[in-house]
Amino acid sequence: MEASGVEGTWQRPRVVWPWYAGVAVALVLAVIGGVSFGSVSVPPGTVLSIFGHHLLGVPGDGSWSGAEESIVWNVRLPRVILGAAVGAGLAICGATLQAMVRNVLADPYLLGISSGASTGAAAAILFGVAGGLGAYALPLSAFTGALVAATGVYALARSGGRMTSIRLVMAGVAIGYVLSATTSILVFSSDSPEGSRSVMFWLLGSLALAQWNATVIVVVLVVLLSAGILFLWGRKLDALSIGDDTALTLGIAPGRLRVQLLFVVSLCIGTIVATSGSIGFVGLVIPHLARRFAGAVHRRMLPLTGLLGATFLVAADVIARTVWSPRELPIGIVTALVGAPFLILLVRRFHASSS
Repeated sequence: MEASGVEGTWQRPRVVWPWYAGVAVALVLAVIGGVSFGSVSVPPGTVLSIFGHHLLGVPGDGSWSGAEESIVWNVRLPRVILGAAVGAGLAICGATLQAMVRNVLADPYLLGISSGASTGAAAAILFGVAGGLGAYALPLSAFTGALVAATGVYALARSGGRMTSIRLVMAGVAIGYVLSATTSILVFSSDSPEGSRSVMFWLLGSLALAQWNATVIVVVLVVLLSAGILFLWGRKLDALSIGDDTALTLGIAPGRLRVQLLFVVSLCIGTIVATSGSIGFVGLVIPHLARRFAGAVHRRMLPLTGLLGATFLVAADVIARTVWSPRELPIGIVTALVGAPFLILLVRRFHASSS
């Protein structure tokens, strides 16, 4: 099942800017709602006033308390910003991977990078690996695991010949299974029930680590850099999604391009998973919606994919924080509950079109 099949089924509309504008407005509303809603609600008007005070230097009129300002600016805003960056990065990397391996059911975790980050995170949580780094021990350990996984996938996919889409998929699946088993061994060998629960919560995704520090800044910068590079390579992705023969005809070396894409996607996903855990379905579902609205040309589709991914994950985080308040659901549960029905509809759509 190839990406080109989806691209041929969903026609690109001639006018795309209304979709950009509509989703951008939805993202702004999601950000305001994400900061407003929680265990302690803050009126949207107060949220905007606090934003204006901190961002534009608008003098405060005393209409909000110190507690509300702390909740809005120090607790929720960095979490919302991290959620938007994570959602955009997962969605854009998912669209890239689907073109890269020519499979509409591919998502960022197909390469085993998420499993590597999970192994690193489990080692940090359960056995104190890199404990001397303090608050940065968990994200740095997870990123190291993601880097090791990406290196293993690259070495395995390149061994014995040119890197092809099937080699890349098989290498990612193999490395992913090995690292998932390693994570399970770490969990079962630990004597800390609390640590095991923390690992399981992290594996299902969480934005709870967000705060005003280098971690959030690094994630935002890496996602922006990766998105910019992938946008510039949009025409190459168009050719690769059609087939290697087409890419060769246009003077593009498919194997070399896949290596470059693997590096960019690995860097982005490794950084994301190191700070938010494994959040599924965003990179699988959102690119299909973006193609539906903007067509298959990647330079038109990728920006909308990022906006949709950011909006979706910010909204999903609000649900995760409020639906079972004061307890917090792992955000991966929310994305799975939304994404799984969409995947079923997608499979039925392809079945109907092929019969």
